[in-house]
Amino acid sequence: MADYPKDKPGEARKGITRRSFLTSMGVGAIAVGAPGELLAALPEAEKAVVAKADERTRIKLLINGNRQTILVEPRWTLLYVLREQIGLTGTKVGCERGECGACTVLINNEPRYACLTLAMECEGAEIITLEGLMKGEELGHTQQAFLEHDAFQCGYCTPGQIMAVEGLLRKKPDPTFDEIRKGVSGNLCRCGAYAHIFNAARYAGELKAGKEVGGGSKS
Repeated sequence: MADYPKDKPGEARKGITRRSFLTSMGVGAIAVGAPGELLAALPEAEKAVVAKADERTRIKLLINGNRQTILVEPRWTLLYVLREQIGLTGTKVGCERGECGACTVLINNEPRYACLTLAMECEGAEIITLEGLMKGEELGHTQQAFLEHDAFQCGYCTPGQIMAVEGLLRKKPDPTFDEIRKGVSGNLCRCGAYAHIFNAARYAGELKAGKEVGGGSKS
């Protein structure tokens, strides 16, 4: 076991001491997981900032153009609410720590990781998921571009890749190759289909612009 330095008797240190660090961590642990009787033992000043993790709050979310009222716990992520509470499973569960991008959605037209976004943060914002890009049973332009350019293999990262490209095209309708590469840089494809993803992004921009592509089809 490591021999951590101890506070010297009678010596006042600047910053965080070993003792004060352990004390603060202990209070934090109690606040997160303690039963009611332990919380009641905390000083009033500390109890004021403690929120019960399982206490639900009513919020209103605008998802794919539809307004929904839902009871959520403060700790619930947008990813959890979309999949488990609302049933929009197009948004995938990947790393759940903001590294893979499989859970990417648009919040006010900006690509965001749903796993790192609390549902309560999104009240008043416009949320668009993979399902929201479709018009009935018809694929959206970006979805169609991924299909036609084989921009996937296993397909698990594809929903997040599509949402990242969609967000990019809403900001830059005619992106350069470097802008496309940067736009999807937060989304990992373990199959390595990046070349096809880049081509699909360019093609999606052409579809959105109504340009004649392929066999002369228009958006």
